[in-house]
Amino acid sequence: MNRPFAVLRPEPGNRIMAAAVEARGRRAIRLPLFQIAPVAWDAPAPDAFDALILTSANAVRQAGRGLDGLRGLPVYAVGASTAESAERAGFRIAQIGRSGAAELVRAAEAAGIRRALHLAGRERTLEPSGIVADIRTVYASEELPVSAEAAARLSGSIALVQSARAGERLADIVDAHAIDRATIALVAMSEACARSAGTGWKVVHTAREPSPEALLDVAIALAD
Repeated sequence: MNRPFAVLRPEPGNRIMAAAVEARGRRAIRLPLFQIAPVAWDAPAPDAFDALILTSANAVRQAGRGLDGLRGLPVYAVGASTAESAERAGFRIAQIGRSGAAELVRAAEAAGIRRALHLAGRERTLEPSGIVADIRTVYASEELPVSAEAAARLSGSIALVQSARAGERLADIVDAHAIDRATIALVAMSEACARSAGTGWKVVHTAREPSPEALLDVAIALAD
């Protein structure tokens, strides 16, 4: 019950997730591991595609004016938060994936999509193949320094791991500062996120779907 929740995602999501943790009566440790920044990109002609694939709300937040000509494309989004960001930006949501990017691509293909455009981060899981005809990098996540004092706060926490890269970085930070992994419980957004952090943690649990709400539900149940 007294374990704090370590929120590792970049801003502005870190602030939003920490507020959700505190709204449910828990203590949040705000420790963003990355900083998101836009990347200059050229938007392709929209008539070359019949759908847009989004796996992160950061793509919508960071893409800028390049989105203007793409709003006629239906969006296939991983997770409710990504879909909500796209909808607020004026896109029509065709489908929300609940089990990651690969499952979403299969669903889009089954729905008749033949040429999809993927707006992504510099580090990503999808590559051009099958119906994913083109990928444009619209943002990058750069590592933020983590002091020994900040890292020490992870001991005894429940760490919320919302990306595979965050899982890898968490493991590196804990090991670099000689923090016992067995003191930290992990709640991961997906099986891939959980695997990325390696082994040796107190416990590892996975959200039932890739959404912040589902992640928090599992963490609350674990804390109780």
